[in-house]
Amino acid sequence: MKLLSYILLLCILIASRGERLFDPDVVYGEEAPITDKEFSGMNAVEEAEEGTKEIRIRKDEFDEIVGQLQGMKALLESMKQDYDTRFKAMQEKISVLEKENTELKITPLEPAGAIHESPLDKTIAAVNSETLKVSVANEEEKPIAFLTDTDSSQPSSATSVSQNSETIEPMVSPTDSTVVGANVRSPLQLPTNTTATDQSENPGQWSPAQPLTVWSMGKNYMNISFDGLFTAGGSTAQDLEKLETGGHDPNQRGFTVQNLETVFEGAIDPYFKGQANIIFQIDKDGESFLEVEEAYLTSMSLPLNLQAKAGTFFTEFGRLNQFHPHAWDFADQPLVNGRFLSPDGLRNPGARLSWLAPTSNYTELFIAVQDSQGETVRSFRNEDALFGREAVDTRVRNMGDMLYVPRIATSFDLTDEQTILLGASAAFGPNSTGTDENTLIYGLDMFWKWKSKYAAGGFPFITWQTEVMGRRFEAGADINAELPDEVMNNWGTYSQVMWGFKKRWVAGFRGDYVDGEKYAEDPLSYERWRLSPNLTFYPSEFSKIRLQYNYDDILENDSTEHSVFLQFEFLLGSHGAHKF
Repeated sequence: MKLLSYILLLCILIASRGERLFDPDVVYGEEAPITDKEFSGMNAVEEAEEGTKEIRIRKDEFDEIVGQLQGMKALLESMKQDYDTRFKAMQEKISVLEKENTELKITPLEPAGAIHESPLDKTIAAVNSETLKVSVANEEEKPIAFLTDTDSSQPSSATSVSQNSETIEPMVSPTDSTVVGANVRSPLQLPTNTTATDQSENPGQWSPAQPLTVWSMGKNYMNISFDGLFTAGGSTAQDLEKLETGGHDPNQRGFTVQNLETVFEGAIDPYFKGQANIIFQIDKDGESFLEVEEAYLTSMSLPLNLQAKAGTFFTEFGRLNQFHPHAWDFADQPLVNGRFLSPDGLRNPGARLSWLAPTSNYTELFIAVQDSQGETVRSFRNEDALFGREAVDTRVRNMGDMLYVPRIATSFDLTDEQTILLGASAAFGPNSTGTDENTLIYGLDMFWKWKSKYAAGGFPFITWQTEVMGRRFEAGADINAELPDEVMNNWGTYSQVMWGFKKRWVAGFRGDYVDGEKYAEDPLSYERWRLSPNLTFYPSEFSKIRLQYNYDDILENDSTEHSVFLQFEFLLGSHGAHKF
């Protein structure tokens, strides 16, 4: 605008001087012709002097115009120099912003572990707000394609979240993860529709860290990712299925396709986000099957720090149950989880409501109501009744026949380098051994982490995770099996330590114990314990290779088994963050 104003001013000055400067009767360097009227009152000397004076005046006026033009030329050159300086500064600013956002968006997914996410709603909202502001500002200056990165942050207090959110690390600890409270959006989930725009503007600048984004009208988006998990194993046990309690555990000598998972996730509208996990597996007989492991929506705008979830999902019981197999720290799940919850984890259709307490440290309350029947709720209304009983058909008669799961979790910093998460859970509902028989499962869990303040890319670190579960099972009378009406009490535990001793290298050790079930007929229900050391290497954020050894001691029949597993995983696309 300033440049146009100066050009317009120049035109006006030229126009105002044009009459005299371009008068046809005036020729620079010569006398102007004198009319008869002027000539009549002058002698020859006066005429010469008058002509010279007239020429001098007109020359001065011309020189004045030339000076003005030269001044305007200098002004234009100054304006051009200023414009070039500003444009260069703007380009440098754009370059810095692009570099910062590149460091912010290439998501280093924590291999097979959980990625740190902040537990505080206000902090995350502020991060997302600032990200949107930067995006809008850049759109006004110049279209830029951004790649954002993720952060592994301690999840216990507002202070720790704020400090860690300022430190971006190129490689995230494989055991890091994040507490996601009610109405909290992960910092990993920075507005993904920005990514969709970036891809359309720079279609040739895609990287494996970017999500596969499907764009639709408005601000809707969907990220798609795929994870492949495989194991090659050998064991002294002829049938690994008699040792492994998990549905995704290695189940045979040779190769096992543990999990092929496709994830669809994204924003539905300003009020809900959705996620679906579709699982493909191949059993030991080569039979393939497909199942919907999770499909649910989560609210994003409820008041009073409330959050609702509805659909089919993993129950928030204990610590490990909420994680998918690729996020486990070992090749198989602990014995107690498979025995008390289910081989595929405790999950069913239902709804969950959570409340994030307005405290300085993370504290969240959960209550879930789900169906109590099916193979994914082994200790409840399962077709394969426990403790030698036959299953009784118990249909849903009222709300008392549902499965109820309350949980409380809290996290805080012990020191600047140490964080701890404590949780308590319960699950109660009817079981299939009678019309009025119930089951109660209760548990405590703890997760502690040390991470050096001088850590690079999340390493070094040490984590310690422990869960203890108890089960009270009311077994109904079975006349055919001549079994009385009685109450069974069992318990089990596991404890594991992970040591990230060098970047990309993590060593782990886990110990398991479960006591025996009465009337048990196979090792899956015997009293037993297990020791499992392992070593994991992460070539990148999108792959891992794990070597694990299992020593199983089955006390009930006084036998021991040895197993070795080589597990490998690859990830395509962007996988969402996991809870701390």
